[in-house]
Amino acid sequence: MSMHIDLAARLEEHFGEHLERAVELKLDALIVHLANGVSLEARVADPHAYAFTWVWGEAELRIDTAPLHADLATYPNHLHAADGVLHHDPLTVAGAAPWDNLQRLITAILADPLLGSVTSSTGARQT
Repeated sequence: MSMHIDLAARLEEHFGEHLERAVELKLDALIVHLANGVSLEARVADPHAYAFTWVWGEAELRIDTAPLHADLATYPNHLHAADGVLHHDPLTVAGAAPWDNLQRLITAILADPLLGSVTSSTGARQT
């Protein structure tokens, strides 16, 4: 839990002006509401095991490290796009510091919640 407490404090410090309200701490997750309408749930067990799920309007996207898609270049991490297409993960790195991955992700979804600029050029397949 202390990792989540530390991440919440860093999020509020670094992205404070982009937060709709304070970061919510749950038993095993952080809930982040951004001013652009994105709601993000961040679950980080360790640098190799995480899931980031965000919703923007009707769209839901997720980056996770479930070891299910060995054919993707970024295995085990991968992106489930809003249209149901599976992509290699263009943002996070399994094994990187959780703050680094979370910061990269939030910066990207503040610019484009659907990650259109990164998913349009990545290898993809239907799930």
